[in-house]
Parts: sequence; structure tokens; C-alpha cells
Amino acid sequence: MDAGQVRRSVLPGGLRVVSEHVPGVRSVAFGIWVGVGSRDERPSQHGCSHFLEHLLFKGTATRDALEISSVMDAVGGEMNAFTAKEQTCYYARVLDEDLALAVEVMSDLVTSSLVTSADVEVERGVILEEIAMHDDDPGDVVHDVFADALFGDSPLGRTVIGTIESIESLSRSQINGFYRTRYALPQMVVAASGAVDHDVLLALVEQAFGPLLTGDPKPAGLRVVGRPPASYSRVVVQPRETEQANLVLGTTGLTYEDDRRFALEVMSGALGGGMSSRLFQTVREERGLAYSVYSYAASHADTGSFGVYAGCAPGKVGEVLDLVRAELASVAAKGVTDEEVRRAKGSLRGSMVLGLEDTGSRMSRLGKAELVHGELLSVEQVLARIEAVTPEDVRAVAADVLTRPLSLGVVGPFDSADLQGAIS
Repeated sequence: MDAGQVRRSVLPGGLRVVSEHVPGVRSVAFGIWVGVGSRDERPSQHGCSHFLEHLLFKGTATRDALEISSVMDAVGGEMNAFTAKEQTCYYARVLDEDLALAVEVMSDLVTSSLVTSADVEVERGVILEEIAMHDDDPGDVVHDVFADALFGDSPLGRTVIGTIESIESLSRSQINGFYRTRYALPQMVVAASGAVDHDVLLALVEQAFGPLLTGDPKPAGLRVVGRPPASYSRVVVQPRETEQANLVLGTTGLTYEDDRRFALEVMSGALGGGMSSRLFQTVREERGLAYSVYSYAASHADTGSFGVYAGCAPGKVGEVLDLVRAELASVAAKGVTDEEVRRAKGSLRGSMVLGLEDTGSRMSRLGKAELVHGELLSVEQVLARIEAVTPEDVRAVAADVLTRPLSLGVVGPFDSADLQGAIS
């Protein structure tokens, strides 16, 4: 699968450039990653990282918003951005012949945005509409409610997008200050995958970043990890008169660097990862209680989370929670069978390899490797680690993670008092 060659360079100022040449494709996925996300915001800055994601497309000293979008549209290119808890990424996907344009435009907007007061007010309205759209989908909102239940009023417990109150209160000065102090070259990674030559990319980046490339070629280290953030065993309910209740039951998980994360992914696959998983069979196929039910694991630098999602009729919430808790207890006590481990490993391997047939996914893999792990495991190395997971490894990680105190997030027609005994 690792048909491409990965190369890495560090430029003056600490800017990292990582590329992977993928034979047989005509496109390039190009991204600028910044090691800053919503967990880096103070309470008064809540939503600032995501606000910036919008504002950087609004104009620079050399291009206004229309020119930024027009030049990419004219070559059939795609560009966008996303903000996460610990990273922000600005990316484009273009034909190989248009890589120079993508590098120039994306570098310009990331390093030279004007962040004007007028643009702040326009995008404030856009983001408030985005919050309203997000809030209209209880299947999305419940994951925020679960994060609040698990991590409380902390950066990991707060939403990435912000709240109506926090977005309305952010000033141009706050947002611009966050941008000017946080978007420093040592925190940035340029990543590209596809029909790209590393030396050509390096020359384009050097030209685009120009006078900024000065000083010590020393990138920022990995995110500093201290004591894991506080976590809680709580029930948090967002009352809504919905036809379906959405819930997430879970607990803390593993960090990015915990070698047991591969065993946890296998366990999650066996528990709730597909149509043959225990939860799908028990909750949906045998009892018909939910259309969608699945488990998932998420990792951060110093902690993680593990959760089970289900959407069901409000009157079935108690029964669904009983079944989910029973399966969690069973796997914690006994692990899963050898056959379940075999199926889960096969599913993980397949989904990973299929996902990496997309240049955008491969570019993301490069950026995350630099910012999160500090090294890039080859696909073969990752597949080998998945294959090396044994039923005993799954039992051990299940006995740890699934016996931790549970938290529950619910969106539906309930009061908080209705479900307070659901995790005891």
C-alpha cells in the first residue's frame, strides 16, 4: 500500500514540509496544518479557532474573498478547512498542474489574512447560522452533550464551534490576537499527497512563505502533556421534544500515544463497529430498539473517550441503556471471542486501506503524524500492529477502559431527574 515515497524537510522558522508522491494519480491534496485547536482557547475565547477558520478565507492584502474563491473555481479545485480540539487544517485539492496556485493561495490566506472588523461581523452571522443548523440535528448535538458530561466546563468539554453567547461576545481584537500569536511557523505543517514532487513543493513553499522563513529551523514539539484533565461520572440531558431520543454512554479512553489504542479499536469494532457487532445484533437485530447503534474511540494528547451511541424511541431509552450496560459489563469481564477479534481486525484493515486510496486521507495522515505522533508509521507498520492484537490484549484493555466510571449524554424529551440513575 505504501507505493508512495514520503519526504520531509524543515525550513527556517521551523516550518515543516512533508509530502508523499502517489503514482498513478493526477491530483494533489495540499494542506496547511496548525497545531492549535479549541482546547487552546481560554473561556473568553470559546469558538475563536473555528471563527478564524471562517475569517481566513475573507481576504488578504493581495486578494479579497471573491478572488480567493474564483481562482480555485477556475481550475476546478476544491478548498476548505476544519477545526478540531487540537488542530486546524486549511486544505485544497487540485490537478497536479495547479499545485503552484494552491500553494500560493492557501499560504497567503493562512499567513496574511486581514481579519477586518467588517469581515468579523459578516462571519459572526454565518457562524450563528451554522450553530443553529448544528443544533437542529440532535444526532450531532448529543456528542457535545456527552463531552460536557465527561469533561465538564473545560476545553475538552466545550464545543469546537462555540455557543451563541461566546460567538456574540468575541471581538475583532480577541480573534486577531489569537491569530497573530498562535499561527506561528513552528506550529505549522505543510502536507501534500498525490502527484507531487517534494523538491518542487519545497521551492513553491519557500516562494510562498518568503520573508517569514527566518530564524531557527526548529519546529514546535508535540503538545505538552501533564496531568490528564479532570473527568466526571455524570448524566447531562438536553431536553427536547423530539420523536427520537439520542444518547451516548461512555467513559474516558486512551491517549494518542498509548500502544493499547490498537487493541481498543479492535474491541470497539467487535462491540459496536459493524452489522455483525454485538450491539448491532443485540439492540437492533434481535430487539428492534434502534435504527443506529455503534461504539467509537477518540484520542487526545493526554486523555481520550470511548462511547456508545444509540438513537431510539424515548420510551425505549431505559431498555437500550440496560442492554448497552450489560454488553459493556460482559466485554469488561470476559473480553470478546477469537472470531469477533478476527472480524474486527479484518474490518479495521479494510477500512484503513480503502480510506488511503484517497489523496486527501493520505495528506491528513501526514499532517496528523507530524502534529500528533512526531513520526509517521507506514501503512504496513499500522496493519502489522492491528494484526498483532490478540484476544488477550482486547480483554486487558476492556477490563481497564470499560470498568471506568460512566457518563451519559442525552438529547430528548426528558428532564435531568428522569435519567440520573442510568449510570449507577
